[in-house]
Amino acid sequence: MPTLYALKPAFQGRLRPLVNRLAAIGVTANSITILAALMSIAAGTAIAILHEWRSLLLLIPVVMFVRMALNAVDGMLAREHGQASTLGMYLNEFCDVVSDLALILPFAVFPQFSPWGVVAFAISAVLAEFAGVLGIAARIGRNYAGPFGKSDRALALGVVAVLCAAGLWPASIAPLVFPAMATLSLLTAINRIRAGLIGSAS
Repeated sequence: MPTLYALKPAFQGRLRPLVNRLAAIGVTANSITILAALMSIAAGTAIAILHEWRSLLLLIPVVMFVRMALNAVDGMLAREHGQASTLGMYLNEFCDVVSDLALILPFAVFPQFSPWGVVAFAISAVLAEFAGVLGIAARIGRNYAGPFGKSDRALALGVVAVLCAAGLWPASIAPLVFPAMATLSLLTAINRIRAGLIGSAS
Protein backbone atom coordinates (compact mmCIF):
# COMPACT_ATOMS: atom_id res chain seq x y z
CA MET A 1 0.00 0.00 0.00
CA PRO A 2 1.58 3.35 -1.03
CA THR A 3 2.54 5.99 1.53
CA LEU A 4 4.24 9.39 1.49
CA TYR A 5 7.51 7.44 1.66
CA ALA A 6 7.19 7.05 -2.12
CA LEU A 7 8.14 10.74 -2.45
CA LYS A 8 11.52 10.14 -0.80
CA PRO A 9 13.63 9.73 -4.00
CA ALA A 10 12.64 13.17 -5.29
CA PHE A 11 13.33 14.70 -1.87
CA GLN A 12 16.75 13.02 -1.79
CA GLY A 13 17.59 14.45 -5.20
CA ARG A 14 17.18 17.97 -3.88
CA LEU A 15 19.34 17.22 -0.85
CA ARG A 16 22.20 15.54 -2.74
CA PRO A 17 24.32 18.71 -3.24
CA LEU A 18 24.14 19.42 0.50
CA VAL A 19 25.00 15.81 1.31
CA ASN A 20 28.03 15.95 -0.95
CA ARG A 21 29.27 19.10 0.81
CA LEU A 22 28.74 17.57 4.26
CA ALA A 23 30.68 14.45 3.26
CA ALA A 24 33.50 16.64 1.94
CA ILE A 25 33.96 18.35 5.31
CA GLY A 26 33.85 15.08 7.27
CA VAL A 27 30.31 15.04 8.66
CA THR A 28 29.26 11.46 9.44
CA ALA A 29 25.92 9.73 8.97
CA ASN A 30 25.86 8.66 12.63
CA SER A 31 26.31 12.23 13.86
CA ILE A 32 23.34 13.35 11.74
CA THR A 33 21.23 10.47 13.12
CA ILE A 34 22.02 11.45 16.70
CA LEU A 35 21.42 15.14 15.98
CA ALA A 36 17.92 14.37 14.69
CA ALA A 37 17.09 12.40 17.85
CA LEU A 38 18.45 15.09 20.19
CA MET A 39 16.45 17.75 18.36
CA SER A 40 13.24 15.72 18.76
CA ILE A 41 13.89 15.04 22.44
CA ALA A 42 14.59 18.71 23.14
CA ALA A 43 11.41 19.84 21.36
CA GLY A 44 9.24 17.19 23.02
CA THR A 45 10.61 18.00 26.47
CA ALA A 46 9.98 21.73 26.01
CA ILE A 47 6.40 21.11 24.87
CA ALA A 48 5.65 18.75 27.77
CA ILE A 49 7.12 21.06 30.43
CA LEU A 50 5.77 24.33 29.01
CA HIS A 51 2.47 22.94 27.72
CA GLU A 52 0.52 26.01 28.82
CA TRP A 53 2.27 27.76 25.90
CA ARG A 54 0.34 26.02 23.15
CA SER A 55 2.27 27.88 20.49
CA LEU A 56 5.23 25.61 21.25
CA LEU A 57 3.30 22.87 19.45
CA LEU A 58 4.28 24.63 16.24
CA LEU A 59 7.74 23.22 16.88
CA ILE A 60 6.42 19.77 15.95
CA PRO A 61 5.82 20.28 12.22
CA VAL A 62 9.11 22.18 11.97
CA VAL A 63 11.02 19.44 13.79
CA MET A 64 9.25 16.73 11.78
CA PHE A 65 10.28 18.35 8.50
CA VAL A 66 13.87 18.95 9.59
CA ARG A 67 14.06 15.43 10.99
CA MET A 68 12.79 13.99 7.70
CA ALA A 69 15.51 15.90 5.88
CA LEU A 70 18.17 14.74 8.34
CA ASN A 71 16.99 11.13 8.01
CA ALA A 72 17.40 11.40 4.25
CA VAL A 73 20.82 13.00 4.68
CA ASP A 74 22.15 10.30 7.03
CA GLY A 75 20.93 7.57 4.70
CA MET A 76 22.59 9.17 1.69
CA LEU A 77 25.85 9.70 3.58
CA ALA A 78 25.80 6.03 4.54
CA ARG A 79 24.94 4.64 1.11
CA GLU A 80 26.64 7.07 -1.25
CA HIS A 81 29.74 7.99 0.75
CA GLY A 82 30.83 4.66 2.19
CA GLN A 83 29.65 5.31 5.75
CA ALA A 84 27.25 2.36 6.12
CA SER A 85 27.89 0.38 9.32
CA THR A 86 26.20 -2.00 11.72
CA LEU A 87 26.31 0.71 14.40
CA GLY A 88 24.62 3.09 12.00
CA MET A 89 21.84 0.57 11.37
CA TYR A 90 21.14 0.26 15.09
CA LEU A 91 21.36 4.00 15.65
CA ASN A 92 18.99 4.70 12.78
CA GLU A 93 16.26 2.40 14.08
CA PHE A 94 16.61 3.23 17.78
CA CYS A 95 16.85 6.99 17.22
CA ASP A 96 13.77 6.94 14.97
CA VAL A 97 11.71 5.23 17.67
CA VAL A 98 13.02 7.53 20.42
CA SER A 99 12.28 10.57 18.27
CA ASP A 100 8.73 9.38 17.56
CA LEU A 101 8.04 8.84 21.25
CA ALA A 102 9.54 12.22 22.16
CA LEU A 103 7.18 14.02 19.79
CA ILE A 104 4.03 11.95 20.37
CA LEU A 105 3.91 11.57 24.16
CA PRO A 106 3.79 15.32 25.02
CA PHE A 107 0.25 15.40 23.59
CA ALA A 108 -0.84 13.35 26.61
CA VAL A 109 -0.60 16.47 28.82
CA PHE A 110 -3.12 18.40 26.72
CA PRO A 111 -6.61 17.94 28.24
CA GLN A 112 -8.51 17.90 24.93
CA PHE A 113 -6.81 14.65 23.92
CA SER A 114 -7.21 11.21 25.46
CA PRO A 115 -3.98 10.37 27.35
CA TRP A 116 -4.59 6.67 26.75
CA GLY A 117 -5.16 7.38 23.08
CA VAL A 118 -1.83 9.19 22.88
CA VAL A 119 -0.05 6.31 24.62
CA ALA A 120 -1.80 3.78 22.37
CA PHE A 121 -0.64 5.73 19.30
CA ALA A 122 2.93 5.84 20.62
CA ILE A 123 2.95 2.08 21.23
CA SER A 124 1.34 1.25 17.89
CA ALA A 125 3.82 3.48 16.05
CA VAL A 126 6.68 1.54 17.65
CA LEU A 127 5.02 -1.75 16.70
CA ALA A 128 4.63 -0.61 13.10
CA GLU A 129 8.34 0.24 12.87
CA PHE A 130 9.30 -3.02 14.58
CA ALA A 131 7.20 -4.94 12.07
CA GLY A 132 8.95 -3.06 9.28
CA VAL A 133 12.40 -3.93 10.61
CA LEU A 134 11.42 -7.59 10.91
CA GLY A 135 10.97 -7.59 7.14
CA ILE A 136 14.75 -7.98 7.01
CA ALA A 137 14.55 -11.23 8.99
CA ALA A 138 11.66 -12.34 6.76
CA ARG A 139 13.96 -11.76 3.74
CA ILE A 140 11.78 -9.13 2.07
CA GLY A 141 13.91 -6.18 3.22
CA ARG A 142 12.99 -3.24 5.44
CA ASN A 143 9.25 -2.86 4.91
CA TYR A 144 7.76 0.64 4.55
CA ALA A 145 4.21 -0.44 3.60
CA GLY A 146 1.23 1.67 4.75
CA PRO A 147 -1.38 2.82 5.25
CA PHE A 148 0.29 4.87 8.00
CA GLY A 149 4.05 4.77 7.66
CA LYS A 150 6.62 7.07 9.21
CA SER A 151 6.11 9.95 6.77
CA ASP A 152 2.32 9.70 7.05
CA ARG A 153 2.51 9.76 10.85
CA ALA A 154 4.75 12.82 10.69
CA LEU A 155 2.30 14.67 8.44
CA ALA A 156 -0.69 13.75 10.61
CA LEU A 157 1.08 14.70 13.84
CA GLY A 158 2.13 18.02 12.32
CA VAL A 159 -1.47 18.80 11.33
CA VAL A 160 -2.71 17.87 14.80
CA ALA A 161 -0.07 20.11 16.38
CA VAL A 162 -0.93 23.11 14.22
CA LEU A 163 -4.68 22.78 14.83
CA CYS A 164 -4.14 22.32 18.55
CA ALA A 165 -1.84 25.37 18.72
CA ALA A 166 -4.54 27.39 16.95
CA GLY A 167 -7.25 26.05 19.26
CA LEU A 168 -9.25 24.66 16.34
CA TRP A 169 -9.97 21.13 17.58
CA PRO A 170 -13.72 20.61 18.28
CA ALA A 171 -14.14 19.18 21.75
CA SER A 172 -16.26 16.30 20.44
CA ILE A 173 -13.60 15.14 17.96
CA ALA A 174 -10.33 15.72 19.80
CA PRO A 175 -10.54 12.60 22.04
CA LEU A 176 -10.89 10.41 18.93
CA VAL A 177 -7.84 11.72 17.05
CA PHE A 178 -5.11 9.65 18.68
CA PRO A 179 -7.14 6.42 18.94
CA ALA A 180 -7.82 6.75 15.20
CA MET A 181 -4.11 7.19 14.46
CA ALA A 182 -3.33 4.25 16.75
CA THR A 183 -5.74 2.11 14.74
CA LEU A 184 -4.11 3.11 11.46
CA SER A 185 -0.67 2.33 12.90
CA LEU A 186 -1.84 -1.10 14.02
CA LEU A 187 -3.19 -1.76 10.52
CA THR A 188 0.21 -0.76 9.18
CA ALA A 189 1.93 -3.23 11.50
CA ILE A 190 -0.48 -5.97 10.41
CA ASN A 191 0.16 -5.21 6.73
CA ARG A 192 3.90 -5.40 7.28
CA ILE A 193 3.64 -8.67 9.16
CA ARG A 194 1.41 -10.11 6.46
CA ALA A 195 3.91 -9.05 3.81
CA GLY A 196 6.64 -10.90 5.66
CA LEU A 197 4.52 -14.02 5.91
CA ILE A 198 3.73 -14.10 2.18
CA GLY A 199 7.23 -13.02 1.21
CA SER A 200 6.50 -9.71 -0.51
CA ALA A 201 6.96 -6.10 0.61
CA SER A 202 4.63 -4.71 -2.09
